Parts: sequence; structure tokens; C-alpha cells
Amino acid sequence: MAYVINDDCISCGACEPECPVDAISEGDGIYVVDGSLCIDCGACADVCPVDSPHLV
Repeated sequence: MAYVINDDCISCGACEPECPVDAISEGDGIYVVDGSLCIDCGACADVCPVDSPHLV
């Protein structure tokens, strides 16, 4: 499993610096999580103001 950032993302960037494995990057209008790097730590979800990151 890995976190994904859904369409609720407001591109604030709060999640990116919190990721301990640099799995988050800015994509096409929203941030994206590289599922092959994500360790399911939840740090991105903890700081997101709109609860965009979710486990899949």
C-alpha cells in the first residue's frame, strides 16, 4: 500500500518537505506520491490542511 494524493489537493506544498523518503513531488497541478518509495508513514497526511493524502 502507499499514499496517494487525491483531487482535493490545493498544491500548498506542506506535504513535500515532511516526507522522509522524498516520495512526494509537484505534478500537474497537484502533488503526487511515488508509490514505489512511499513507506506509509503518514507524515504527509498529518500536515495536509485538506486531508488529501489517503492510503490505497
